[in-house]
Amino acid sequence: MMINRSDGEKTGRCIRQTALPRAPLADSAFRDMLDQLPAAVCAADALGRITYFNPAAAELWGVRPEIGETRWCGSWKLYTAGGRPMRHDECAMAVCIRERRAATGEAIAERPDGTRVPFRASSRPLFDEAGAFTGALNLLTRMSERVAADVQAPMLKAIVEFSDDAIISKDLDGVIRSWNAAAERLFGYRADEAIGRPITMLIPPGHENEEPEIIARIRRGERTEHYETVRRRKDGSLVDVEVSISPVKDSRGRIVGASKIARDISARKRQAERQKLLMSEMRHRIKNTLSTVQAMAAQTLRNSPAADREAFSSRLMSLARAHDLLTAENWNSADLADVVQQALLPFRENFRARIAMEGGAGMSLDANKAMLLTLTLHELATNAVKYGALSNEKGRVELGWHLAPGAPPRLLLHWSESGGPQVLPPEKKGFGSMLIERVLSDLGRAQFDFAPAGVTCTLDIAL
Repeated sequence: MMINRSDGEKTGRCIRQTALPRAPLADSAFRDMLDQLPAAVCAADALGRITYFNPAAAELWGVRPEIGETRWCGSWKLYTAGGRPMRHDECAMAVCIRERRAATGEAIAERPDGTRVPFRASSRPLFDEAGAFTGALNLLTRMSERVAADVQAPMLKAIVEFSDDAIISKDLDGVIRSWNAAAERLFGYRADEAIGRPITMLIPPGHENEEPEIIARIRRGERTEHYETVRRRKDGSLVDVEVSISPVKDSRGRIVGASKIARDISARKRQAERQKLLMSEMRHRIKNTLSTVQAMAAQTLRNSPAADREAFSSRLMSLARAHDLLTAENWNSADLADVVQQALLPFRENFRARIAMEGGAGMSLDANKAMLLTLTLHELATNAVKYGALSNEKGRVELGWHLAPGAPPRLLLHWSESGGPQVLPPEKKGFGSMLIERVLSDLGRAQFDFAPAGVTCTLDIAL
């Protein structure tokens, strides 16, 4: 708040000469008169405790302060005219009471509903007939929109001028009306070169249809939220930008133009391209490694049964598909539904109508859990084809998953077979069973049930 200070001696004599009668606010007729005023008025005692406020003051503040308890000002929150948070003991009333002199200032009161009211405060000290200081009277005058705009204009100008983002305004004909320093750095044009020229000077070939669509949205009062596009600099080079555009209205609420914020995202684009190339190279190297392992295994297992060689090869392919899924996304995690789809892809090609899957969307697994779950589902499906529900013509597999209630979050995945041959508990563990047990020791807990009607397995995975 800007406090206007006057000469203490002169102010003191002036106020003593025009001092109000003894305890003026104790007079009910005087209070009634103040209550009827359209201007906001409040009074405080020598300690700054509010002793009176009229309805206009309560309306300006948006709250009713507690008489005898609230000090200095009745507003919920205060800000300086420049928008800085302001303590109540910095207001004009507080200065007036501490220094026992007249004080004026400008501030902004924020109501509990978030609306802000710019006002001017004029505080005068009160003295009794003996000259003893008794408190202060404060007159709060709302500032007009124009005055408030004049107060805030320097702050807004500074924000625009020192922003790291290019901020440009244009009229409804697409003519540039303002151009900040960041726009000069981004596009290469000085303000005097850009203002007055059409915004289309920044639009490269192939993007000409963007501007008419933007202007149409602005005329309808619609914002254009962050979208990525390409713009042309003064030297003809292209730059990737993220743009957001909002309508600009005049004092009557009419749309007269648009403000545009453009952010250079070239570095982000280059980083994304580098990551894409890195992932492609990683995918290529992993495939080569798995192909080498597969060739070595085929040579090593050449005298083994064909079924064993095929099982080993299919497990490698399952791992390869899991790696493809991870490198296609962000390597750190993969969507659970995608993991399930990839793991069962070779089986769904032959048993699509007999494998049902249902589960919640938007769940992710980290890279390690995605790989382990892929191997587990592959082994469960392989066993179902060899011995279980998918080994005949009518059996079915149902797979469902959901988040378990409670914390920390856990995933429950349920595999259920039905309609296959009668199930007998395994007398010994094969390689597939041992693989599942080894994997599940890292993945989470598992519960198997070898009921005669069909195998079931419930996986409990910590996320």
